Amino acid sequence: MDILLQYIPLCFFKENPLKLPRSETFFRCNLVTYYFVELFMQANMIDPWEAFWEVGIETLLTLAFVALIMMINRNYHCYLQVITAFLVCENIISIFAVPVLIWLTVTDDFFSYILFGFLIFWDFCLVTYILKNVLDVNVPASLAVSCIYFISTYGAAYSIMFLI
Repeated sequence: MDILLQYIPLCFFKENPLKLPRSETFFRCNLVTYYFVELFMQANMIDPWEAFWEVGIETLLTLAFVALIMMINRNYHCYLQVITAFLVCENIISIFAVPVLIWLTVTDDFFSYILFGFLIFWDFCLVTYILKNVLDVNVPASLAVSCIYFISTYGAAYSIMFLI
C-alpha cells in the first residue's frame, strides 16, 4: 500500500517515474490488475474470447514497447519502475473508465462520451509525461513517442485481431 501511495502522485503529474521505488511484487499486482480490468472492458464491447486474445496481445506489446524504448535510451535498469508507472497510471484511469463505459453503453448520453474522451486525453497526457521524464526529451518529442506507443500497442493489437 505504501508503494501505491508513492505512485499515485504520478497520475497527477507530480512525480518522476525514475525516482519511484522498484518492487517486483507491486509490478506483478499491477500487471494482473491491468490485464483483468482491460479484459473486463473489452469483453463488454466485443466477443469475450476475442477480448482475451486482444488484451493479451496489447499487454505484451506494452511490455515490449517500454522495454524497447528503455534499451534504445540505454537505461534498461529502470525498466521495472517505468513499466510499473505505465501500469499504475493505466489502472487508475481504468478504474474511472469502467463506470463511464457502463454509463455510456446503458444511456448513450453525450456527456458520457465527453467524460470518456477526457479520460483518454488524460491517459495520453500521462504517457507523454512519463516518456518525457524517462527519455529526458522535450514535450513535442514525447508527444510523438506517445503517439507511436498508442499506435503500436492498441492499434497493433486491434490490427492483429482483425487479421486473424
